[in-house]
Amino acid sequence: QVQLVESGGGLVQAGGSLRLSCAASGHTFSMYDMAWFRQVPGKEREFVGAVSWGGGEKRYTDFVKGRFAISRDNTKRNTMYLQMNGLKPEDTAVYYCASRFPRSLLLLDYDYWGQGTQVTVSS
Repeated sequence: QVQLVESGGGLVQAGGSLRLSCAASGHTFSMYDMAWFRQVPGKEREFVGAVSWGGGEKRYTDFVKGRFAISRDNTKRNTMYLQMNGLKPEDTAVYYCASRFPRSLLLLDYDYWGQGTQVTVSS
């Protein structure tokens, strides 16, 4: 059974940084694409970024380019990270990690989801 558990969310002032983690279990982590999404109450969930199974390909949505960075540890940690710098109040959301068997990173359908972690950026 695939399980994804996010952590690292919290309250930070505008301009600050946070690093989110997504710990995966129940599947061969190194064989799966991973992604981050976020959602604000009353709005649709939106794509933040993704990393291919081997870490060699990454994709980000425009509003986080240059500020956020995804990485993954395919060793025994089986964890994906989202380093968020230069945070803005509009980055406030619940952040979710997701995984799926590899396909084009241009496709945004994912099969497995975590429970989310809240990020709040104060102005």
